[in-house]
Amino acid sequence: MARKIAYWTSTIIAAAMLLFALSYLTGAPQVVEGFNHLGYPQHLRVVLGIAKPAAGVVLLVPGLRVLKEWAYAGVSFAWSMAFLAHWLAGDGAMAFFPLVLLALLIVSYLTRPASRRLAGNTI
Repeated sequence: MARKIAYWTSTIIAAAMLLFALSYLTGAPQVVEGFNHLGYPQHLRVVLGIAKPAAGVVLLVPGLRVLKEWAYAGVSFAWSMAFLAHWLAGDGAMAFFPLVLLALLIVSYLTRPASRRLAGNTI
């Protein structure tokens, strides 16, 4: 039961944070400035504004086992790079927030039920 609680808690929080990336598509000044601050091009804002919420949905819905593996991998890369970008931009302690999200994603990945794993994947 504890494993199930850990899975759903970590997955829901991670997915919710991914769904917040829809705000990237608004073009709000704060979002645009955030991407500029990190030195990211604005077209990446649009790509991430689509890819992150899509990954969040994939993590939540049943089935789609192969897509889930890709979502876990893609989000891991995105949040790892977000940490690095914020760290290099001098954002201090706030740079570690993506690593906290990455830790939740790892908990989700390691505690997911067999029905959400690829066949033969025993992690």
